[in-house]
Amino acid sequence: MRELASGIQLENRGSQVEFLDEELRNYIIAEAKTILQIRNGKPQLPKRLPKFFTHVRRIEDDDLKFLKKEIEDPLYLGNVRSGSKELKTKIHVNAREAIPHHILIPATTGRGKSNLVKVMLWELMDIENIGMLVLDPHDEYYGRNEKGLKDHPNQEKLRYYTPEISKVEGEAISLNINLRSIRPEHFDGIVEFTSAQKDAIKLYHNKFEENWIQNIIRGEKVENQEGTKEKVSPSTLSVLQRKFDNILGIYEEEGRLESRGGVFTTDAGDSTIKDIIKSLEDGEIVIIDTSRLMGEAELLVGSIIVGALFNKYQKYKAEGKLEEKPIIGIVIEEAPRVLGKEVIERQGHNIYSTIAREGRKFNIGLVAITQLVTLIPRTILANMNTKIILGNEMSQERSEIIASASQDLSDDNRAIASLDRGEAIVTSIFTKFAVPIKIPLFEEHVKDKISETKEKPPLLSPEDL
Repeated sequence: MRELASGIQLENRGSQVEFLDEELRNYIIAEAKTILQIRNGKPQLPKRLPKFFTHVRRIEDDDLKFLKKEIEDPLYLGNVRSGSKELKTKIHVNAREAIPHHILIPATTGRGKSNLVKVMLWELMDIENIGMLVLDPHDEYYGRNEKGLKDHPNQEKLRYYTPEISKVEGEAISLNINLRSIRPEHFDGIVEFTSAQKDAIKLYHNKFEENWIQNIIRGEKVENQEGTKEKVSPSTLSVLQRKFDNILGIYEEEGRLESRGGVFTTDAGDSTIKDIIKSLEDGEIVIIDTSRLMGEAELLVGSIIVGALFNKYQKYKAEGKLEEKPIIGIVIEEAPRVLGKEVIERQGHNIYSTIAREGRKFNIGLVAITQLVTLIPRTILANMNTKIILGNEMSQERSEIIASASQDLSDDNRAIASLDRGEAIVTSIFTKFAVPIKIPLFEEHVKDKISETKEKPPLLSPEDL
């Protein structure tokens, strides 16, 4: 058929040619790739091609019965997709396995990353013993002015921290972090300091302990033992004061420390970090609204929380108590800000890159979202054992995604480029093959779930019985 069509084109007859058998035009040339073999209802990796002239047809839900077996702590991602056709078969991964092994969500803008994360968080609200920390730079997951996690029937499992508590209807907690909660190591890999500035920070922390930032901002002097020479030059101290003003919004005015924005403060927020960690250890979803913070301040808030959490889980492992504790997942947007090659090379490792490398041993994992996979080192990409790949038009990005996928996607380069909004390919060490899925629109997904809840019959009273 292909040769026949080429010959007609050469003769410049194109579509004007008439066929005696008009159905001849309806043949479709297709290229197939063997990805799985079902034998006795069990999936196996194929070792040989189908026999010659084997009947070919589109996949159907009955062919995917093996995917319907029950798994523990199922995290719903979407329905199986065949081309553009959505099947009824639902795809789940075991949340307790997938999250500590890290999840990567790569895609260009407008392909449905936020919608996917909303659907995943909604589903996680129903799973016990999994705590999720969500650093939300766009304030889009709680649903302040639209449908969001606040509408979940199990909303007592949700904690929402925001600096704008007065503008929120419903239960929200004021995001205040006391300066005494911040330690020098929380800035590692987040803020770039010179050697002189690092030495000065160390001196102030050793001398003033938890009040080290306040004393830098106040300009307190650190002198040698004889009291004849300042150990920190005025210029270094001035630069540190300016950096803390820019990042933390803390400055001195008429002898008092003032807070711009109110997140970092000296007179409140003593228990905020402890409360957040307790919520995570209780298996709750904690959303931190960082939409009013600059990039470094947002990452610093996460660094303080995650650093403290990581230390606690290291301690639990040493004491043999780790298996009693919930799995913890951390949702981080624009992941190259903390996992990028240049960031790590220039500023050293931070707590997020430490989690990416070692978190699995302590049941802590990342859900990393990015448009630019090429900025992340391959050693970290290799540790992301589940990738939910949405559409990406950039060839270089697709090549990097394919090179780090858990299954062979070398023939799917164009398929990834042509993925429409809400369409994805799931590749994971926990699936036998790369699964094409259709992710539901969050608003539709929520509506269905709420409807299901409302449609439940009311409980009968003892009198009714």
